[in-house]
Amino acid sequence: MKYYCIGIKGTGMSTLAQILHDLGNQVSGYDDATAYKFTQAGLEKRNIPIYYDQNHSIDPDTIVTYSVAFKEDHKEIQRVKALGLKVVKYNEIMGTVINLFRSIGVSGTHGKTTTSSLIKHILQQNGGCNYFIGAGDGYASPDNDYFVVESDEFNRHFTAYHPMYSIITNIEEEHMECYRDIDDIRNTFEIFANQTSKLVVANGDNAEVKKINYKTPVLFYGFGFNNDVVIKNLKLLEEGSRFDIYIKEELYGSFEVALYGKHMVSDVCAAILLCKELGIPKEKIYNALATFKNAKRRFAIEKIRNTIIVDDYAHHPTEIKATLEAVRQKYPNKRLVVVFKPNTYSRTKDFKNEFIDALKIADRVFLTEIDSNREKQEEYPGVTSHMIIDEMENADIISEETIDKLADELNSVICFMSCAYVDNLINALKTYIANTPKEE
Repeated sequence: MKYYCIGIKGTGMSTLAQILHDLGNQVSGYDDATAYKFTQAGLEKRNIPIYYDQNHSIDPDTIVTYSVAFKEDHKEIQRVKALGLKVVKYNEIMGTVINLFRSIGVSGTHGKTTTSSLIKHILQQNGGCNYFIGAGDGYASPDNDYFVVESDEFNRHFTAYHPMYSIITNIEEEHMECYRDIDDIRNTFEIFANQTSKLVVANGDNAEVKKINYKTPVLFYGFGFNNDVVIKNLKLLEEGSRFDIYIKEELYGSFEVALYGKHMVSDVCAAILLCKELGIPKEKIYNALATFKNAKRRFAIEKIRNTIIVDDYAHHPTEIKATLEAVRQKYPNKRLVVVFKPNTYSRTKDFKNEFIDALKIADRVFLTEIDSNREKQEEYPGVTSHMIIDEMENADIISEETIDKLADELNSVICFMSCAYVDNLINALKTYIANTPKEE
């Protein structure tokens, strides 16, 4: 079949395009963004064409799907509709694809990508799997049994999925432009959970997760002693994290992983339990964890001279807090600076106070102006990054052109955080460092 993906450089759409290609389909796509994005690496590897204008033809039997970042009045969407092409929502296509395999749906407000990546890595070390991970990382082969799919709650996308196994890492207020309130969010997760056919692995430490009326068998995990599976003896060290897992009050195993923060340990526990359920021996899970490297833009670390640069996808206050605490764990004696790029006006408005509280963990705070690809500023009058920095000490606005505001922080850990593209900021800092004389 032939597919045309509008917004093909988006993390979800890029991943879907790669999977469709791997399953033998003819795939091409369109995007407004001409600048390079990390999500196009997999597309280029597969020689999937990316178009930036309306000068190319599209075969009449092509199925079109498009990113939610593209509005109905976008000229390319209008063009394909005028051509009479069939348009299908991308999550519906994904739901159809994963139903061909023994699927594992990983959901949650936070931690989806890390948990999906962990399961993918363990399965790859033990026979292989297909995967759809929202960091622009996707692969599929008809020969694999399992399909690991990061299951996003945005716009209720994951309700199109009917996995064999599922994970719920947590439920919290997020994407409030799509949901009425926390009850609406939880009820949508309940639909997803009860569309799971075999087992739900759920974070029992999260109150909203516990409120779900599960019709599918559920296994609760967490640090609380009332869970079916309990994480004990946690040690957060500079080189990573060590912990024990107890199942029904009996020691299952002791594990260590080069990940940082209590939240990461919770995600690792979920992945371990899911892989145990699939029949993978404990020793093989342990060995796979020893070689695990997290997904793109998940606590990615690079050292340039004396500057430690951390690139992380965190964009919700809870994620920002967890990431900054993890940086403190790994670098307890370093000054911590955060450069945060807000991605939506609605999230900035809804969680202003929570952002302020989370960012206060850092010694110095910089925000860019809000960079939104699916909201317009005129729809949110008065909502800017100044809402946050004006109520904080040691906070300022930064941009590519003013990266020299970091001049006094070149011996610090500088943590860049956003779900938006931040490579331009990081590259500007690297250029600035390269042009700065070394200290004798």
